[in-house]
Amino acid sequence: MARRGGETVVIFPFMAQGHQNPFLALARLIEQRKVYTIIFVSTPLNIQKLKSSIPSDTSITFAELQFCSTDYGLPPDTENTDTLTLELIARLLEASESLQAPFKQLLLDITKQDGRAPLCIIADMFFGWTVDVANELGIFHSVFIAGSGYGMSFYFSLTFNMSQFRNDAEEFILTDFPEAPPVHRSQVSNDFLGTDGTEPWCLFRLRQFYLCLQSDCILLNTIEGLEKSRIAYFRSKTGGRPVWSIGPACTSVLEKNEDYKSEGTRKLMNVSSNNYLEWLNRHPPGSVLYVCFGSQGSILPSQMMELAMGLEASNKAFIWVVRPPFGFSVTDKIRREWLPEGFEDRIRDKGQGLLVYRWAQQLEILSHASTGAFMSHCGWNSVLESLSYGVPIIGWPLFGDQFFNSQMLEKEAGVCVEIARGINSNIIGYKRIAEAISTVMGKTEKGEEIRRKACEVQEMMQEAITDCNGFKGSSVKALDEFFNSAISTRNSKSSAMKRM
Repeated sequence: MARRGGETVVIFPFMAQGHQNPFLALARLIEQRKVYTIIFVSTPLNIQKLKSSIPSDTSITFAELQFCSTDYGLPPDTENTDTLTLELIARLLEASESLQAPFKQLLLDITKQDGRAPLCIIADMFFGWTVDVANELGIFHSVFIAGSGYGMSFYFSLTFNMSQFRNDAEEFILTDFPEAPPVHRSQVSNDFLGTDGTEPWCLFRLRQFYLCLQSDCILLNTIEGLEKSRIAYFRSKTGGRPVWSIGPACTSVLEKNEDYKSEGTRKLMNVSSNNYLEWLNRHPPGSVLYVCFGSQGSILPSQMMELAMGLEASNKAFIWVVRPPFGFSVTDKIRREWLPEGFEDRIRDKGQGLLVYRWAQQLEILSHASTGAFMSHCGWNSVLESLSYGVPIIGWPLFGDQFFNSQMLEKEAGVCVEIARGINSNIIGYKRIAEAISTVMGKTEKGEEIRRKACEVQEMMQEAITDCNGFKGSSVKALDEFFNSAISTRNSKSSAMKRM
């Protein structure tokens, strides 16, 4: 493989779109420094997909680790979480530990080829086992946590305190996170509530998270100014080892730079899904609501019905990415009984709504001037993409850290209104949905404040990664400190070896 030269950085995300995308964005941010050889590690099918999303003249190289999914009770050619049920995702998580031996061999091969070990490893939080590999080979190790500092602080703490959820209490105090507000039962995913903590995937997560805290440092995909108070949790857990906020590592921020926009995205932005581009062009600025619950999120059929009624009752224009509801396969055909009778015909005839089935080019929609708000599951990638365009959020978190992302966005950042939590929410009522849409998008005092704050966060995000005319944003400085630490540690080890 063609190599630029210079110090080698090995980047290794978990096999899921929500992990690979921010890791690839981070790789591209590092590539802009033009001094590092970047090796992006994954399995063959994932690499095949990722290669199409970066420029052909990139200096990023890819290294494959073989993975046979059927050896672990997974369907053939399963190398990521796409289309998997929660049960199979848990199985993939456990199976990923089998990559340890080939990953170690890859590092040995790189060391032999380069004549020295890589400068550092940047690994996923689900690959905590890479800490042991790095220590064995004397390589500086970092964990890149692709979620928010706030949300992932709670997610780690929930993992360490699973025994607390075995009672019927409505609120819980996290004993290792005393500065956090009480956690309401509605903010705890079923995978925490419905377990005694002894299932293999629970033990896997606990094992990986404990190992993560032994890493040489932690990198967070956030901005110091947005979440400073919540980053303290990780700093309290690492025994004095550094925690740096280096975000936002997301495609939307990179794609604003025309010189660096990938060929794949440039093509999509020009010619893909012309039906909704043309539809958006017919609407005034800030007048359209975009509705999407992520690549794996789904709601109940009854909630889907209420959502459709609420969208129609709001009298606001909307684009809704419709997927089969919870309990059905993501590959199922969309059934008419999941939506109100005549719904599609009415919204089409009025020009009010456009339904896009299963997938849409999200950046294309969020970047359009007509888009005024985003009803989202509050996955952190989607949050960053939305706020990078100054688009406020209507939150409907579904699982994991999303509940806490939504809480932070509403209570602390002031850029969100939460309307429901997960699939266990009672039927929230279409009127409440319509009211929330009107609040965020209408000419209300609260709506104007939310939109103003969303624009402020947009500016904060762009400033954090600015490196121009002598000015360095907070995340650029943090990334400088990270690499300086990696180089210093390597040099110290080298000096110690010479003295022996």
